[in-house]
Parts: sequence; structure tokens; C-alpha cells
Amino acid sequence: MAQILRCISPIDGSVFVEREVLTRDAAFAAAGRARAAQADWAARPLQERVDLVMAGVAAVGAMNDEIVPELAQMMGRPVRYGGEFGGFNERASYMAEIAERALADISVGEDEAFRRYIKRIPHGVVFVVAPWNYPYMTAINTVAPALIAGNAVVLKHATQTLLAGERMAQAFHAAGVPEDVFQNVFLSHDVTSDLIAGRAFDFVNFTGSVGGGQAMERAAAGTFTGVGTELGGKDPGYVMEDADLEAAVETLIDGAMFNSGQCCCGIERIYVHESLFDAFLARAVEIVQGYKLGNPLDPETTIGPMANVRFANEVRAQIAEAVADGAVAHTETFPEDDGGAYLTPQILTNVTHDMRVMRDESFGPVVGIMKVSSDAEAVELMNDSEFGLTASLWTGDVNRAARVGDQIQTGTVFMNRADYLDPGLCWTGCKNTGRGGGLSVIGYHNLTRPKSYHLKKVTS
Repeated sequence: MAQILRCISPIDGSVFVEREVLTRDAAFAAAGRARAAQADWAARPLQERVDLVMAGVAAVGAMNDEIVPELAQMMGRPVRYGGEFGGFNERASYMAEIAERALADISVGEDEAFRRYIKRIPHGVVFVVAPWNYPYMTAINTVAPALIAGNAVVLKHATQTLLAGERMAQAFHAAGVPEDVFQNVFLSHDVTSDLIAGRAFDFVNFTGSVGGGQAMERAAAGTFTGVGTELGGKDPGYVMEDADLEAAVETLIDGAMFNSGQCCCGIERIYVHESLFDAFLARAVEIVQGYKLGNPLDPETTIGPMANVRFANEVRAQIAEAVADGAVAHTETFPEDDGGAYLTPQILTNVTHDMRVMRDESFGPVVGIMKVSSDAEAVELMNDSEFGLTASLWTGDVNRAARVGDQIQTGTVFMNRADYLDPGLCWTGCKNTGRGGGLSVIGYHNLTRPKSYHLKKVTS
């Protein structure tokens, strides 16, 4: 019997969309078509590939009025925020802009006897496994530069956002990207592992859970297939005594609560200098109490349901355990909180790192706030985590932020901002957040391999 993937809408628990997964044979056939089509795609001029990819991006933008309510139905983000096309377009556009110089040959030297240089060669077939929380922006991080670099791409999207990959493939094909060069597929976990273990792909990029990343690496073991991962996070914010308090509160709380806290680089713990702690907390509570929890299709809703009831239940469990151990919850339960996917956003104080809510990834609308007295104390607490994606520092002193940032075990250091992906910078992590890097020049380097040329000239 065929396996069916079902997207359960968090709005009302109904089945919003379902798709049948490919059989093992059909999946290997799809990967085979990608491999067969890749060489001709790579042989096209770089500018032609750039133009076709950007035409595909524009075609996704033309669908935005349909995509926004679909996202609300699939994963609960309120329609008032307008979807993801702004970031989707920004990231693809930047990678298109830098493609020529990022992929240019590296000249080592030429004289009468030798020409020596290094080329960037596409891996071949790149497998992209994208998450549901920002299904378009996370996918385009790899899809656009992989295609521009001359790879074929096979995209597998999360069950919670089944339609996102279909939309992207439809748009890119309509723009002229060959169907076999960019494929969207529906796969079971077992077939996914079989494809990786069977060397169907030359590079795998996975965004998701730590367990999912471990499964990818296990499948690739012994194949020498490259695996890039962006996994869990527990991103900290640190508010120093000279910070702009209002800007810090507004940005960090938005970073903790936007998208119902379901952001890869969302703020999950905040450390505030003791001199600002009371004022920071009072304003944070005021902001959260002003949110409107409700149906994401309602333009008045500012915070929607979590994408799945099981995700909300994990956050509820972390909160309940923390409160039982002495934490203080500052938000009364919202009337719209149904005990299911609709969850009251919560601020906790009197928390410690012995509590799961300050240690495990929450990926929901909860943040713990702790008082600190020095940079050294804050650094120790920020580094007391198995994860390392981003850290957000708040101060008026750039040099101080750089010094503190140098001591933090993280992939990105922000100063006076949070929860943003700059396509000019490498998106990367450390520890259990994974390894590899997307976007920027380094993103192109990870999606290609170096090939050296040592050409001895014939001289008379």
C-alpha cells in the first residue's frame, strides 16, 4: 500500500493537503534523470543559468497572493506578515549578483612554461531537504546557488509544508529551468536514506532537527557524499548596561515570539544586565500581553497557532516543568489558548540552566530571562549550550561587542539586531547546530568542488 504524507492544518486539525510518496524505484529514477540532465545544464553559460533562476524567483513572487494563505493553512503564520518573498528574493538576488566572482577561476600564476589555476566545479546532483518553519526562504538558500553553480537539484520538503516545493518547481519550470534539472519529490524517510546511501546524490543539504541531521550523516557514512546541516538552536540575547533598552526589548521579544517562536535563529534565552533587568522585564511583559492569538487567516491576528499540536505540547511541558521547579510565568493564559496548537506566548524569570526551557530547544513562543552582572557571566551562560547558531549582543560599543562575540561559541554574532539572515555572510553553526555554510561566497564553495589545472606548455 502506498504511503501518504498528510499536512494537518494547525488552524483546525483538518487534513489540508496530502501526497503519495515515490516508490524506491521511482525515487532512484528521478535522481537518475537529474544526473542525466546536469551536464547540459552546467554547460550553459553562467549568465543564462542566473537569468533562468531569477525568472523562477520572480514567478514564485507572482504566486504570493496564493502562497500567503497556504502558509497560514499549513504552518500557522498569520497572513498579516505577507509571506516570505522579500527574504526569498533578497537571498536569491544576492547569490545571483556574486555568482561570477564567487565561481571565477583562481589564477595561481602563468609564465612561459606553465599555466596554473583552480576551477569551481559543480558537485552534480544536490539534494535539498528543507524545513517547514520558513519553507521558501530556507529552500532558496541552497536551491538558487546550487542551480546557478551548475548543479541539478532534487528538493524534498517537510510534510507540514507539502505545497512549498511544488510551488517552487512549478514556478521554476514555467520560467524555463528544465524539469529534470530541478525536481520536487515526496519521499519516505527510508527511501531518503536509501538514496543517500546509494550515492544518488553528490551533496546533501539538510535543515531540521539534530536527530534528522544524524540520520542524514548515518545514511551518507562511507559514501564520501558531503553533508551540510543546520540543526537545532538555543540562541541567546545579551543586553549590556549601555544598551538602547527599548530597541533591545522590542527586537529580542519579537525575535523570541515571531512565527510563534518557530524560527531557526529565534531568541530562546535572554541575559540582561542587573541595572536594566526590571525595566526590560516590565516592557517585555507589556509587549507579549498585547499580542492577539488567533486564526492566522484573520488579518488582526499577530500570533498564530504552532504548526503542530505536538510542538505546542513540548513547549507546554518545558514551561510546566520550569514553573514546578521555581520559575515565574508572567503571562496569564490567553482565552484563545485551546490546549492544542494555539499556545499562550510566555515569559519566564527565576529560571536556571538546570531547566529544560533554558537548555533544550523550545522552538515555540517562550523565552527565559536571567539577570547577569558582567560580560564574563553572560559569556559563560551563553556558551552553556549544546547549540551554536546565533547570538545577539546589545551595546553602544562596537569594539566591546566584537570582544564579547569573539568569546561566544556561535555561528553568527549580531549587534543591536537579531533573527536576520544576511546573504552576504555565511550562514553557519557549530556544536549540535551542525556544520557547513550557506549563502555568501562560502555557500558557492560548499556547492562546488575545487579542480586544479597544472598545464605545461610545449616550448620549442
